Amino acid sequence: MSYNLNENLKRSASNFPESIAYIYGDKSVTYQELNQKVDRLAAGLYVQGIRKGDGVALILGNSPEFLIAYYGILRLGAFAVPINPMFTQGEISYILDNSKAKAVIAHSSVESKLSELTDKLKKITSVIYAGASHQEWTWERLMETSSLDFVSPFTDQDDLAVILYTSGTTGKPKGAMLSHRNLASNAESISKLMELHDEDRVVAVLPMFHVFCMTVSLNAPIACGATVIIVPRFSPFDVVNTIREKKGTMFVGVPTMYNFIYQLAEATAEDFSSIRLCISGGASIPIELLQNFQNKFNVSTLEGYGLSETSPLVAINPLKGTCKPGSIGIDIPGVQSKVVDEFGKELPRGEVGELVVQGPNVMKGYLGMPEATAAAFNDGWFYTGDLATMDEEGYIYIVDRKKDIIIVGGYNVYPREVEEVLYQHPSVVEAAVIGVPDGEYGESVKAFVVVKDEQITMNDIIQFCQDKLVKYKLPKRVEFFKELPKNSTGKILRRELRQLTEVK
Repeated sequence: MSYNLNENLKRSASNFPESIAYIYGDKSVTYQELNQKVDRLAAGLYVQGIRKGDGVALILGNSPEFLIAYYGILRLGAFAVPINPMFTQGEISYILDNSKAKAVIAHSSVESKLSELTDKLKKITSVIYAGASHQEWTWERLMETSSLDFVSPFTDQDDLAVILYTSGTTGKPKGAMLSHRNLASNAESISKLMELHDEDRVVAVLPMFHVFCMTVSLNAPIACGATVIIVPRFSPFDVVNTIREKKGTMFVGVPTMYNFIYQLAEATAEDFSSIRLCISGGASIPIELLQNFQNKFNVSTLEGYGLSETSPLVAINPLKGTCKPGSIGIDIPGVQSKVVDEFGKELPRGEVGELVVQGPNVMKGYLGMPEATAAAFNDGWFYTGDLATMDEEGYIYIVDRKKDIIIVGGYNVYPREVEEVLYQHPSVVEAAVIGVPDGEYGESVKAFVVVKDEQITMNDIIQFCQDKLVKYKLPKRVEFFKELPKNSTGKILRRELRQLTEVK
């Protein structure tokens, strides 16, 4: 079977021409109309000199323009380089330079950042702005002047489709090269597992420049003729309203989003009455939050797991069958994973080791980084950097990031284990745990929490944990925040908490 994202859209436009492809505010567009817009965008880029194999950067928020540009780039046989519009000028400059992008499609809000870069990055032949702009080439002009006579070139399933830049926790961000096969096979697996169909309405509020949204909320629904409900940015109130008013059937989010929606006092199960399924990923969802959310809204919430390098989905709890709270579920079809020791030898079930993955979803490699690529692979397996265990039925439990382990007096402490206990405290809204230097034990546990009750003290938190954790796992210090630092998808950033601790 050949996997191709461009062909997926064409097929849906042929099979469901009058079905709604996306809804944005009070505007809806059919699959036939979307397909024509994508043709126009591809033709416009062709006139701008973009050809098969060229890179086009997308610096856009959640919008119809992102969706049209993404598929227009693919239709041209080019590859997309999605970039967070909130990135600094330096971060954008690095990615444009590293990816060798020939064109940029950006929202006018980043015009000031880009105006200084285009002189430095001579390889960029054109910058097209969406939204109000005084520049020569705007989205509107490109779409108006392009011709529908454009014939898209043949695209092979192993052709490069997207380069996604990892967060770069160590050194510069790495560009994960994802092919049509990587992304389309993952979209197909999600469609089958979640039983997606043309009557579904998928809420796309995760950032579209992130692989989680790109595959689960865009590529998978489009492959089966479903409707994408585009939400420009996350607000718990807006999301609940959108679900209720637009009759969303599937919500996809990260644990922070679930937490904020759960904390929204006015939100009720009635608001979620049209939702048949919720999916959580991006980070481990605390069991307490998972159960509270499901009970409040009376919805099935499946936790899954993936990475940018795996397009992203590796495993998920099954829609039909046993769901195990705290587990990321079982391997998706076509994907294999196992837990190995430091020598790459598979460990017995129940033992903690590194999770390694193999399948059609695994990236081609890191752009221009042969050493980093070689370090990430061993004997055909991709090493995730995540510590996990697997039970007898093949359900995987993420213990923590390999680099986040805290070693207290020779004992391993996994931050997630302590965080799970902190979330059980009735006043704790958010929690994160790191290791800090300790003269006596090497490291000790430090907790960062956001609480509802300002009267709660550090001793209250530590005493709450005492009955639930062995002494060496207990937080020695607790720091109170109004909000914990997060990345663009809402994932709590332990590395920033470490930096804050170092500064102090």
